[in-house]
Amino acid sequence: MRAFIIGRFQPFHLGHMELVEKLTKEYDSVIIGIGSAQESHTKENPFTAGERHLMISNSLESKKIYNFYLVPIEDIYRNALWVAHIEAIAPPFNQVYAANPLTRRLFQERGYHVITPPMYKREVYSGKEVRRRMLMDENWEELVPPEVAEIIKEIDGVNRIKEISKTDEVQ
Repeated sequence: MRAFIIGRFQPFHLGHMELVEKLTKEYDSVIIGIGSAQESHTKENPFTAGERHLMISNSLESKKIYNFYLVPIEDIYRNALWVAHIEAIAPPFNQVYAANPLTRRLFQERGYHVITPPMYKREVYSGKEVRRRMLMDENWEELVPPEVAEIIKEIDGVNRIKEISKTDEVQ
């Protein structure tokens, strides 16, 4: 059996890692949809799909996890067609894991059984919290796998987030 999960992974953090590690033990393989793949260089979506792909694959492979597929998924802005869009570009899957209410609903309407994954220390492990800490010069590295921290440093990701969070408006 193959499971499907989707997230923006902005960036991939230890909460994501916990879930993916669990699923790769329970299923033959896991399809990881990199959502909003067209988005980058914004405050909420600072990293490109390619950067996120690298973050996820390097993190999993460092743990000797290889039974996963990464699929960049661009937003199509037509909810009624979104699941069909995913089915057209991803390998077949039998099980969906989703916490987002709209995502859950769309997959259920298409006939999938959807499981809400347990959130691993959600109050700490969230992309929003990682990005906030980057902006505030707080310790963000403790929230992500070491491979993710390496990539963020390599691409100067902290400065990217700081620069794109600025405004040119007079205060």
